[in-house]
Amino acid sequence: MSKQKKDAQPDQFESIESALSRSEQFIENNQKILTTVVLAIVILVGGYLLFKSYYMKPMEREAKNQMFRAEQYFMQDSFNLAVNGDGNYLGFLDIIEEYKITKSANLAHYYTGISYLHMGQYEEAAGHLNEFKVDDKIIEPEKYGSLGNAYMEMGDIEKALDYYIKAYKADDNEYTSPYFMNQAAYAYEELGEYKEAIDLYEKIKLEYPNSNQSQEADKNIARLRVLANK
Repeated sequence: MSKQKKDAQPDQFESIESALSRSEQFIENNQKILTTVVLAIVILVGGYLLFKSYYMKPMEREAKNQMFRAEQYFMQDSFNLAVNGDGNYLGFLDIIEEYKITKSANLAHYYTGISYLHMGQYEEAAGHLNEFKVDDKIIEPEKYGSLGNAYMEMGDIEKALDYYIKAYKADDNEYTSPYFMNQAAYAYEELGEYKEAIDLYEKIKLEYPNSNQSQEADKNIARLRVLANK
């Protein structure tokens, strides 16, 4: 081993020892603060676990049980009873109010939005659908598409178009994608943007040839080309 390497080793050890000494000194000087921080973390984590186990889980279970009847009314197309309850069982609005931070309350926003859409109360429908936080690829297109329908009914075609585009892009499948592409094409037509509408109908034919919307695409394309040339 060369003399240079021999000289370097003690220097390295001295640097390590110096760093360890500084760390020990820092811990010694700040022991009270560090202990307080560790205790705070333990309390926060422990409190969260207790909150989740002894408060949230029972509340989630209760909210789910309470919402059962409203969901039945929803499935029966009894939308007013589903939203407002029947006097004996809670409606979706009650679930939202009484169980605010639960998953059931979040889902109740979706049910309420769809119910209001069927009841012709489009502004209320949009409000609740916007409140609904979605993390499910199956429901996500339905949320955006329903928002598109609500804004279309309110006459805000540009906003409706934005949501229809979000809806067909949210999840690529044979059912919702061609349906909401068709809705978006109609919105483009309403805005007088015939080329964009034609492009979407062509895309439906190409990507979803077996869909119901594809069967109507040629007729819509021919009609729009006549309008575009006027």
